[in-house]
This record gives sequence, C-alpha cells and structure tokens, in this order.
Amino acid sequence: MAKIGGTSIAFGVAAEQLRHARLRSELVVQEIPAPERIAPESIALAAGIVRGPRRDADQAAALESAYGAGRIVLMRDPESAAEWGGPFRIVCFAHAPLELEIGVDPFISDVAWSWLVDALDSRGAEYTSLSGTATKTLSTGFGTLESRGDAAQIELRASWTPLGADFTAHAEAWSELLCLLAGLPHAEGIDSIAARRARPTPEGAE
Repeated sequence: MAKIGGTSIAFGVAAEQLRHARLRSELVVQEIPAPERIAPESIALAAGIVRGPRRDADQAAALESAYGAGRIVLMRDPESAAEWGGPFRIVCFAHAPLELEIGVDPFISDVAWSWLVDALDSRGAEYTSLSGTATKTLSTGFGTLESRGDAAQIELRASWTPLGADFTAHAEAWSELLCLLAGLPHAEGIDSIAARRARPTPEGAE
C-alpha cells in the first residue's frame, strides 16, 4: 500500500471521512491524540453533549460533559487483518447519566447495546466482528456526598471491523449512540426504552 508522508493512502482517506462526517448538532467534537501503540495508524475523536448556547471557550469542558460524552478510535493494521477480519478496526466508548427510574430497569443494558446496533444499521454501516459491553452503575452518596443522593449511569464500550469504503457511516452511528444514551430524540427506526419494554416477548423465549 502506497504511503504519503508516512501515512498509507487507505488510512488517509478513511481518516478524512471521519473528520468530515456529519455528526449530530448536539455534540461538540474534537480530534484528540489516539492511544499510543495500539496500531501503526490511528485517529481518535472525542465528543460531548452540549445544551444551550455553544461557546468555543467551553469546548474542553464540553468534551467531558455531564450530559454524556464518548470517544471513537479508527485503527489500521494490515498485520492484524486475520484477527480483526479486515485491516481496520473501530473502538468506541460512550457514557451518560440516567434517570434513576431508568437506571434500575433490568433491560437498560440490553437497550443500550441495541441502540448501537440500530444506529449502525440505520446509517448503512457495514461491519463484522462486533463485540463489547454495556454496563449500568447505581450509586448512593454518603458523608459529604450525601446531598447527591442516588444516581445512575450507563456506559458502553464496543469494537467492530468496518467493511467497505464508507467510514463516515460509522462515525455518524457513534454520534447517534451518544445522543440516544443522553436521552435526546431518537432517529427514525430506533426504538425508545419504553418501546423496547413494551415489545412482546417472542413465543417460547424466556
């Protein structure tokens, strides 16, 4: 694979697609240093939910927004293609606070994972070897933190191998996931938590 300035053409094209993806307007997004030693070539984006007027001075804080935040990393390593199922691999992380009533829902982790799958599918992102975890956390404040009371949070970590040449769709799906976890309006074709809970269980399923 030809390289320009130490970067392969294939990775350069993919990285530019991520940089120019049309992400949801509720996000502040910034390119950040990719984790070292994970792959010969990589690019990382960080995003945070913004509510109210945007101000450039608040961008750093917005990337760690209390309303929800996350990161996406695109890696390229031809030597890992046999393990990954392709020369590229995407890793993403997203977290957001939950209303306590939703946090105690036993199905919230399943719903969060289904949002990732639905977001990828709704954007037409082609992928294989999807894996990850969805974790809900319940906490209670004590001592000087007692005033915080009870709280809940959802955290999703996932990775998959993108297929085809459209990397924009994967960044847009990650963008959609962040907003869904933060409780923002759902895109067409993606159910709400209430809809998921109300869906009848297939006959014979436990």
